[in-house]
Amino acid sequence: MKRFWLILLALLWTTVMLTGCEKDSIIWIDPIEDDVTVIDVDYSMTVDVVFSASGTATVSGTNDDFDVTINGNDVTIVYSGDSIVMYALSGSASDGFFKLYSSSTQGVTLNNLTLTHQSGAAINIQGPKSEPNDGSPTYLIVKGSNTLADGSSYTATPANEDEKAAVFSEGPLVFSGNGSLAVNATGKSGIISDEFVYFRSSPTIEVSSSAGHGIRGKDYVVITGGALDVSVSADMKKGIGSDGYVQIDGGTTTIQVTGNAAYDNEGNAYSGSAGIKADGYFKMNGGTLTITNTGIGGKGINCDGAGYFNGGNATITVTGSDYTTGDISAKGIKTDGNLMFSGSTVTVNCTHNEGIESKGTITISDGVVYSYSASDDAINSGSTFTISGGYVYAYAPNNDGMDANGNFYITGGVVYAIGARTPEVAIDANTEEGYKLYVQGGTLVAIGGLERGSSLTQSCYSANSWTPNTWYSLKVGSETYAFKTPASGGTPLVVSGSSTPTLKSGVSVSGGNTLFNGMFVEDGTVSGGTTVSLSSYTGGNGGGPGVW
Repeated sequence: MKRFWLILLALLWTTVMLTGCEKDSIIWIDPIEDDVTVIDVDYSMTVDVVFSASGTATVSGTNDDFDVTINGNDVTIVYSGDSIVMYALSGSASDGFFKLYSSSTQGVTLNNLTLTHQSGAAINIQGPKSEPNDGSPTYLIVKGSNTLADGSSYTATPANEDEKAAVFSEGPLVFSGNGSLAVNATGKSGIISDEFVYFRSSPTIEVSSSAGHGIRGKDYVVITGGALDVSVSADMKKGIGSDGYVQIDGGTTTIQVTGNAAYDNEGNAYSGSAGIKADGYFKMNGGTLTITNTGIGGKGINCDGAGYFNGGNATITVTGSDYTTGDISAKGIKTDGNLMFSGSTVTVNCTHNEGIESKGTITISDGVVYSYSASDDAINSGSTFTISGGYVYAYAPNNDGMDANGNFYITGGVVYAIGARTPEVAIDANTEEGYKLYVQGGTLVAIGGLERGSSLTQSCYSANSWTPNTWYSLKVGSETYAFKTPASGGTPLVVSGSSTPTLKSGVSVSGGNTLFNGMFVEDGTVSGGTTVSLSSYTGGNGGGPGVW
């Protein structure tokens, strides 16, 4: 596969160097190796397509390699050549489309284009593929202000063709440019590629769908730049989805989902909506991600594989209830594989079920993780749970703050966990199956106590009572932390650090580094307060099996 792409690139480079006339920067992607290279190419020719609000579309700049059919504002082009062609689309039409049959790599520029197809896709890129993942990329360059829309039914789709979205391509789709694009889908999804979708800097793209998904790339979806706003209202549908992986490296991505869970006739099972759904893995390396899901049985991020939060900022809010008919839970982040936090700032608020859940292990080594669940565990691990660094806040007023169905290790970091009253605790491990909570390092505040039978290599101390909605200070060596207690939670209040801590209540706090939605301050100026008497704590005030 790698050799195929290198040979094709060499041939295309020879062509554009000999015949080029318009230069643009595009990316070259090996979809198997995930190698990404930015190259400057000279498009060998430009074909102008101008749609007309009051007449017939016009096409200019073609030669004998093009077969062009125009029917009003329905434009179909069959290209049999092997050059890199730029198709420049502009104008306006309330019922028309641009359909391209081509096996070559091409660019499509949207330049102040307004186009609606009343019975199918507005942009439809068709083309043969020699084998899976070998489809030629279409580089969609956004200039000016553009709007694309489909119709409520796809009655014009040929029986032997796919046409799955208002913007559809059999091959890869790569978005770039500095303009804006609004995609409004009422018949099917917004943007779909049967291979991958890649977003570069720096277009502003808004996608809404009342019938299908927002954006879907079969192989993967990668976002490296630009501003992406996705809104989906249909039941079971996803804001961004892939059979492979979804990766966010940069840009600003906002996803709003309102659809409920429902029975999927194609999958013969109940299915819920999601802001992001990846059948492979989800990875966030940078950028900003905001997801809101209000649907019954809806999730923020739903991943069948592993989850990686390496950088960037993610804010996820899920307010829908569980869909009891098909046992579809409404959760903030759910992964079937292992879940790792190593640099992102992640904020999760969930009304029903877990805020963050992994069916595998959870590892937090860096970054900031905030999770609140109004009715279940704030963070739940199906196996081992390890915190070695970073800042972690878990608040569950009606359940365990953090829960492991295997061993739980705290070796570093700053942890603020709040659980409900007995038998729930702030930090729980599955002692019924022979597992333990191990506190071996870090700075810890646990309102609601620790799982019975814990191994506390680092000494822990407790205050048997605490005052709600009150600022406390915790001094450990030269470090001073301040935390605000919640409106409700269990007892005791447990603290731990690398040296014997000092705890005060009723303090005043100013300055410093504010974390956890204002509930925690690091390196602030603390004054006043009353010293709280602390007793040596060995754990053992509750905890349960920790099942999800």
